[in-house]
Amino acid sequence: METIEKVIKIVSEATKVDASNIKAETNFIDDLNLDSLDMVEMMMKMEEEFGVEIPEDKTEDLKTINDVTNFLKTIN
Repeated sequence: METIEKVIKIVSEATKVDASNIKAETNFIDDLNLDSLDMVEMMMKMEEEFGVEIPEDKTEDLKTINDVTNFLKTIN
């Protein structure tokens, strides 16, 4: 499974939004209405799934599925 597919799966499970409705350009706040607590929980799931640590200051830059996917590719 590709990185973007894993990210979409995690986001889908966390938000209860069908994965088919989540695209690379989907924005966590504007499209999925996530608040800061939702974002923290989701980033923790990403860290667990990918075995990485996402610095807190970096999460502010991760606004879309694509942002997360590209970031994960740079640290893996």
